Amino acid sequence: MVDRLANSEANTRRISIVENCFGAAGQPLTIPGRVLIGEGVLTKLCRKKPKARQFFLFNDILVYGNIVIQKKNYNKQHIIPLENVTIDSIKDEGDLRNGWLIKTPTKSFAVYAATATEKSEWMNHINKCVTDLLSKSGKTPSNEHAAVWVPDSEATVCMRCQKAKFTPVNRRHHCRKCGFVVCGPCSEKRFLLPSQSSKPVRICDFCYDLLSTGDMATCQPARSDSYSQSLKSPLNDMSDDDDDDDSSD
Repeated sequence: MVDRLANSEANTRRISIVENCFGAAGQPLTIPGRVLIGEGVLTKLCRKKPKARQFFLFNDILVYGNIVIQKKNYNKQHIIPLENVTIDSIKDEGDLRNGWLIKTPTKSFAVYAATATEKSEWMNHINKCVTDLLSKSGKTPSNEHAAVWVPDSEATVCMRCQKAKFTPVNRRHHCRKCGFVVCGPCSEKRFLLPSQSSKPVRICDFCYDLLSTGDMATCQPARSDSYSQSLKSPLNDMSDDDDDDDSSD
């Protein structure tokens, strides 16, 4: 069915509408063979609080952005190649229900659907697109994924030294390797993580020591597969005040 839709006028028109909604700041989305599978609003767990984001699932990429005017205007477009994506369901906890993790080597984050049915449909469609892509390319699924950041609200003290209390002066930082919320003194070092950045990024002392000795396996992302209040990984060169969507996330 996807192959049949690839060259249809309806599919071309739908993709063009998405492009227009992102405006000149968005990347072109129309390429031969690309099909828009579905779209919808999902709640993305951002650094400060959950926020609604518009998502578009294509047969080869996942696109999302901030909602300016529903169905008319979106900004801060993000494009994720599906061949690098793995997803994991998240158990319901409190008000956070119907969620799953979207994990890639560059960034990982949690999203939540409005209903269990919607969650199931999204996960099934994403998995099928990934499976079809890998089957055509002959590639194997990615085993590497970026840490899902622990939300700011979940840490009143440094998660490494367990002593430093966070205040407006003593700011929170995130280790790019494990995703822990840490204080400045516990995260003064930088390390090159090629999948996340072309420049060395902030990591905590614990992960730095492990990475420096080559003990990569021990330094695993925090809560990456089961914690419903997980967050996301950083983009390439963001400051600690910034998230992947905007500085207010």
